[in-house]
Amino acid sequence: MCSPLTDLVADLDRHLAGAAARFGTPAYVYATDEIEARLAHLRAHLGRWFAVSFAVKSNPNPALLGWMRDRLDCLDISSGGELALAREAGWDAAKISFTGPAKRETELRAAIGGGLGELVVESLREARLADAVAAELGRVQPVLIRLAPARVPKGFGDQMAGRPSPFGVDVEDAAEILPQIAALPNLRIIGLHIYSGTQCLKPQAICENWRIFMQVFSDTCAALDLHPEKLIFGAGLGIPYHPGDNALDLAEIAAGIGPELDAFAARFPATRLVLELGRYLVGPAGWFVARVVSVKQSRGTRIAICDGGLNANLAASGNFGMVLRRNYVMHRIGGDEGGARPAEKQDISGPLCTSIDKLGGGVLLPRLDEGDLIAIHACGAYGPTASPLHFISHPMPAEVLVTGGQMRDVTRIRDG
Repeated sequence: MCSPLTDLVADLDRHLAGAAARFGTPAYVYATDEIEARLAHLRAHLGRWFAVSFAVKSNPNPALLGWMRDRLDCLDISSGGELALAREAGWDAAKISFTGPAKRETELRAAIGGGLGELVVESLREARLADAVAAELGRVQPVLIRLAPARVPKGFGDQMAGRPSPFGVDVEDAAEILPQIAALPNLRIIGLHIYSGTQCLKPQAICENWRIFMQVFSDTCAALDLHPEKLIFGAGLGIPYHPGDNALDLAEIAAGIGPELDAFAARFPATRLVLELGRYLVGPAGWFVARVVSVKQSRGTRIAICDGGLNANLAASGNFGMVLRRNYVMHRIGGDEGGARPAEKQDISGPLCTSIDKLGGGVLLPRLDEGDLIAIHACGAYGPTASPLHFISHPMPAEVLVTGGQMRDVTRIRDG
């Protein structure tokens, strides 16, 4: 009798193999049922306090954004191109915020002219430019001011504050800069925004970070006499990528910070608190599928060479923000075939003419042969658009959306 876990793996492999057969490899496969389950889990533990905003940069696939339209509260974009993708996917501009440290005048003109919900202002220079654009368009643009705290707790994979940073207004400079922004006649400050760290798997660090946010928000609102309509908490919620990583315990976060969030919300009863996140929702709901093109033995090491490497999946190669390269979790589609393929350590390489095109080193997998398929886990975020797709001009990866067992080709970037 098969165990429930065995059934789940078999079901997953059936979809991944089916996607590879129908749409080719390399391919990204996104499972919306998994995203929906993660969203429900998030809301069950944190929905008491927060609305949910999705950071489009983590996965801007238009079909995915369209699927999210009636399921999430709002979107955060980081470029004019992402604004266009969100609008094409049917998102109301009023539900979109625009973050980013180097917004251009053309982007501001399109966003403000299109009825953007909130512009997240990251500097006095940007505020003045936005004010001039809004004046020309005859609008008063709602804005959130992004603040950069003086400290980020240990435990975050990437820190965007607490040191020299292009993001937001340093809290040390806020007393000087924020009144100047508030004086601009065509901008209306409706709230504040902080996103200071990401990819954290430690509940205590998440709680400590949000405590910093609440203190900064409280102090800034008091100094400006601001009654905010919205306060955005950059979530920082991480996902397990590597063997041995543990999934983040949202129940522990809720228990650790809940009473303080209750007290904070009571001080701001008319304010909407928003949790902005990306990879937490979509990362574990995506798999990168590649086919083994060739296998060789080299100086005692078996190497499986695949049709997709860092060109199609920079993150899994360890070249996207990883200081020390670590293998992602991966498996051979089809498993060990009932023990017929015993596990052994193998290197997994891509097709490129560079030594850094390596998807795994010393990975313990059932013996891989030419034609086999491998699936790399946690690839639903920072996939195709975060990879050098045109390097050496190999074929573009397919993108496949699976909903309720039905799959369709949603490839955004194609050859030619």
